[in-house]
Amino acid sequence: MRRVDDPTGTRAASGWLSARVPADFSVSTPDGGYHVSVFPAETLEWMDAREGRFIIDGTLGGGGHSELFLKAGARVLGVDRDPEALAHARVRLAPFGDRFTTWQGNFADLHESPEIRQGERADGLLLDLGVSSRQLDSAERGFSFMREGPLDMRMGPASRHSAADIVNAWDEADLARILFQLGEEPKARRIAAAIVKQRASRPFTTTLQLASCIEAAVGRHGRTHPATRSFQAIRMAANEELESLAAALAAAPAVLKPGGHLLIITFHSLEDRMVKRHLRHHSAPFIDDPGWPEPKPNPDYQFELLSRKAILPTDGEITLNPRARSAKLRVARLLEPAP
Repeated sequence: MRRVDDPTGTRAASGWLSARVPADFSVSTPDGGYHVSVFPAETLEWMDAREGRFIIDGTLGGGGHSELFLKAGARVLGVDRDPEALAHARVRLAPFGDRFTTWQGNFADLHESPEIRQGERADGLLLDLGVSSRQLDSAERGFSFMREGPLDMRMGPASRHSAADIVNAWDEADLARILFQLGEEPKARRIAAAIVKQRASRPFTTTLQLASCIEAAVGRHGRTHPATRSFQAIRMAANEELESLAAALAAAPAVLKPGGHLLIITFHSLEDRMVKRHLRHHSAPFIDDPGWPEPKPNPDYQFELLSRKAILPTDGEITLNPRARSAKLRVARLLEPAP
């Protein structure tokens, strides 16, 4: 499988900012309109945020969930790979003083944060997956197929590939694979072929250039833009989102205290299936196989499911925040270690 970190050789001296695909991760928006957090009431209830509890918001974004936890009296560590999100949240949550701290990094690497390295464990961990409204709505970040901007899509400076790196350098087979697997795009091969054909004469540099190529390749039918699934897939590949989620799920028991709550919000089926299967397996005291005489103790038994099924948004929330319509919340509690 071909991977190219910087196919044009134009990576800036900073080590991440491509001169060919500029992006601004430094702008802070000091108001509360950065991002509308989903499941505000449900997240606060299931997290059991209160005075004396230490909660890690592993996907800080605009700081909406963190603000709820802080207002409930908890101490919060906000984690995000996006410097813009961190800068915004520091301003927004400054009134809470030293009860709110931040760490720039991928939630998959929480074990590297200063608090965890020093032996502290959290009473709760929240992972709100996907991209924020701010990232989607900011043309300069390159996530949107509706706005002209550089073809970037990186959530932060540590991402190895920009979207432009992927569409301009990855093999046609690899492009088709990620479009089909990550975007669940039924016309993945046709789109990949169109991308490779067009980039031969003119490399892709902007979001609308790519969106137009996809639309020309497959046509437009109905209200959904034909580039929707492809942009999702390329974004997920650029930020290695499923790999990060798998690492975060595996690391969660080392981040939480016994009895700590794990809350995960997903927005599409690939993430939700991964979370569902992981929590289902790790909350089963016994495992069985048709070839075994009897079930055996599950060596991975670590969690208790606090809700057997995913929690869905209410009709009222969807009316106020249409982006919540595909959200699911799953909750679990870390068990006491076996004696």
